[in-house]
Amino acid sequence: MADEEASNKTKDEAQDSQPEDKASKAQQNSEHEEQNVPEHDEEVDSELQEAIDEAVAAALAEQRDTVMRAQAEVQNMRRRCEVDVEKAHKFALEKFSAELVSVMDNMERAMQAVGDPQDEKVKGLFEGLELTMKEFLNILRKYDIEQLDPQGEPFDPQIHEAMSMVENPDVEPNTVINVFQKGYTLNGRVIRPAMVVVSK
Repeated sequence: MADEEASNKTKDEAQDSQPEDKASKAQQNSEHEEQNVPEHDEEVDSELQEAIDEAVAAALAEQRDTVMRAQAEVQNMRRRCEVDVEKAHKFALEKFSAELVSVMDNMERAMQAVGDPQDEKVKGLFEGLELTMKEFLNILRKYDIEQLDPQGEPFDPQIHEAMSMVENPDVEPNTVINVFQKGYTLNGRVIRPAMVVVSK
């Protein structure tokens, strides 16, 4: 009878110890899981921070590129404005200059119509016209208006306009042998080409 009681007691102790073992194992598993969670969180935080850094770097690079493009566009616009202003200053007198050269044409025709400059009757008139033309040319040069008188020079289609071509064995081919009308330039830009006869 005593043996049975001892046996039952041992069984009861074993049964009592099983819940304790299970509780102990559950607590150990819980502690292990709690230990693993921070490591996982650290990995997630690291990946998130890396993604944020990459996004910030990409945004900064894009903004830097946009700023550089804008600066380049502003510089190009400033250069274009400077060129436009420079051209406006240089060629503001272009239309006015074109009108002035017609005055020179008329004075040259007047000198040709005078006749013999040595004739005492017209000598004073001729000299007066000549002085007036020289003064007028000086004023034109003051404003960068230059006369083109290409007599004997090689023909240049950029500044000359050929009215005709004539054979002339005394000069090289493509030489200006006669000037019908003198040309003019303003700051190097042709405002009227010289009208010429060219040798073949």
